Amino acid sequence: MKAAIWWGCLAFIAAVTMASAATTNVIYSLAGEDDGEYADTDLAIDTAGNLYGTTVLGGAFGSGTVFKLAPTPNGWVHTVLYSFTGGGDGGEPYKGVTLDAQGNLYGTAVTGGSGSCEGGCGVAYKLTNSGGTWTQTVIHAFTGGNDGSGPGARLTVDQQGNLYGMAPTGGAYAAGTIFRIAAGTWKFKVIHAFTGGADGSGGSAGQILLRGGHLYGAATAGGIYGKGVAFELTPAQTGEWTFKTIYSFKGEPDAGFPYGGLLFDRSGNLYGTQQSGRRLQTCAADDRRMERNGALQFPRRKRRTKFDRKSGLRFSR
Repeated sequence: MKAAIWWGCLAFIAAVTMASAATTNVIYSLAGEDDGEYADTDLAIDTAGNLYGTTVLGGAFGSGTVFKLAPTPNGWVHTVLYSFTGGGDGGEPYKGVTLDAQGNLYGTAVTGGSGSCEGGCGVAYKLTNSGGTWTQTVIHAFTGGNDGSGPGARLTVDQQGNLYGMAPTGGAYAAGTIFRIAAGTWKFKVIHAFTGGADGSGGSAGQILLRGGHLYGAATAGGIYGKGVAFELTPAQTGEWTFKTIYSFKGEPDAGFPYGGLLFDRSGNLYGTQQSGRRLQTCAADDRRMERNGALQFPRRKRRTKFDRKSGLRFSR
């Protein structure tokens, strides 16, 4: 049976209490400064019910945080697990973190690291918990070359611990990449470089979906109509991946510029959201900038100056 693909405009979904009439409960309000600000994040949950996410700004150095929200009888307790410096460790992490089976956290940061990009080309990182102390390790620093740049989507972890993700810019054709990072060795491999043609351009902000060994996602622009595509990647025994465009957006009546992740239902139908279209105007959930060709870029935030009284140093925010 051929699966259908459904798309719509979705502004946001709030946390709700399931009852006859759903209600929204604020479990924590960010104050800015050290606890973080601008939480453009997905949330991950562990078996104990703890929530994990990221803030693009704020923290001890103003370059973003990874945080944990723990449920207690007296409410939710917020803890900053890591504050980015904006240097070699990365900065401005979008879209949250992903848990593996051992409780480690993985994510990406748009800036920092190294490479030819102004302010750094971004990183993929791992956070490891040892006795309540979290240690960050950069597992790949993007160069802005064939590996891509500015990764802002959440990473996907398979059963072997391998990681998959997308970079919206850079790559062999300067149209973004889809990549794999091997578990343990952290060997980085581009499994598809977008050409900007029929295969699309600029990986979306949505997390790549892993199902039955295949990868599914969306490219924000490109395709035969220039409005973005949904795609499938199939692994071969040689270690290579075969890319297939499963839908090209036309802009009317299906809108275009998909920016979120995809979701399967039990029947194998795919669901997703788009950025805009004639019938669905202003569908963006945030203010990510669109390039002239429609490709997604994560904005590099203007920072304020913060004075640390203990050290006497000033940090750019």
